[in-house]
Amino acid sequence: MNVFKLEDHPHRRYNPLTGEWVLVSPHRANRPWQGQVEKKEDEELPRYDPDCYLCPGNIRAGGKKNPDYKDTFVFTNDFSSLLSDTPTGRMDENGLFLAESEQGLCKVICFSPRHDLTIPQMSIDNIKKVIKDWAQEYEELGKIDYINHVQIFENKGSIMGCSNPHPHCQIWAQKSLPVEIIKEQKHLSEYYDHYGCTLLSAYLEAELLKQERIICTNDTFVALVPFWAVWPFEAMVICRQPVKNIASFSDKEKTDLADIYKQLTVRYDNLFETSFPYSMGFHQAPADRKEHPEWHLHMHFYPPLLRSATVKKFMVGYEMLANPQRDITAEQSAFRLRSLSNVHYTSK
Repeated sequence: MNVFKLEDHPHRRYNPLTGEWVLVSPHRANRPWQGQVEKKEDEELPRYDPDCYLCPGNIRAGGKKNPDYKDTFVFTNDFSSLLSDTPTGRMDENGLFLAESEQGLCKVICFSPRHDLTIPQMSIDNIKKVIKDWAQEYEELGKIDYINHVQIFENKGSIMGCSNPHPHCQIWAQKSLPVEIIKEQKHLSEYYDHYGCTLLSAYLEAELLKQERIICTNDTFVALVPFWAVWPFEAMVICRQPVKNIASFSDKEKTDLADIYKQLTVRYDNLFETSFPYSMGFHQAPADRKEHPEWHLHMHFYPPLLRSATVKKFMVGYEMLANPQRDITAEQSAFRLRSLSNVHYTSK
């Protein structure tokens, strides 16, 4: 008699953060790594690029000159998607044509004056300087009376829409809560109201017992492939304690965040020996001046590479019209990442 096994048979996995499902089809890729693995020759970037609008001393696309910065550099995006002076307005035609104005502002943080250094190649101390900027920006932007959400995110690589290779991230602060935050807010609140603890506290405790999807850990954080992962090597970084937002971290916790950020991204680069692209974003309590005991800070990493540096996953067909699907299981992905060296491949 056949017995259902997660590693062999098609099944759906539930995401308790969003209430959504992912279809997993492991039988389609029982040995996903048996073919040739291509190695991409990364473009060698200079330490300084005179044509880069993010390098120190250069003129940005908006016409302003960058200072000769030595560490991180924070500035308001010259072409912000959100504007602080947007007038209030709304339209509603029988609920069919519904729109409302959105107010906010966008910032950019350059990680380093070096044009050629990404997070996995930076020192823990220098990554920590980025994290201190994140904490300061979250706190300061959250004090603006009309701001209710602060989204910190990084797009790494041109494949993820990054138009400039100079390592940087963005912060969008806005009046309304974005769609993904609304979904998580609903399920986090329902879980907390029912069980009296955060959903991610219970989930992390269960994952640490199983040890099947853990990638790496330190005193404060755990990096893992979530049970409900959609992208081939999707990962989450979860704080061991239910800290609500990045501004609440101690100095030690900021150091540990820098460490786990580097640990995970080094493994990403080592996987296919390439500068691994991804979109990373923090999900943390809204900056709406409410208590939010249900929130538990975490980071999402969504990388598109599937089999090699040049083979990527596309969301098409069934995934666009029905729901996400993946062949490689979360357990297989975690095993691959966990097995990799913590030393960057370019340093060997």
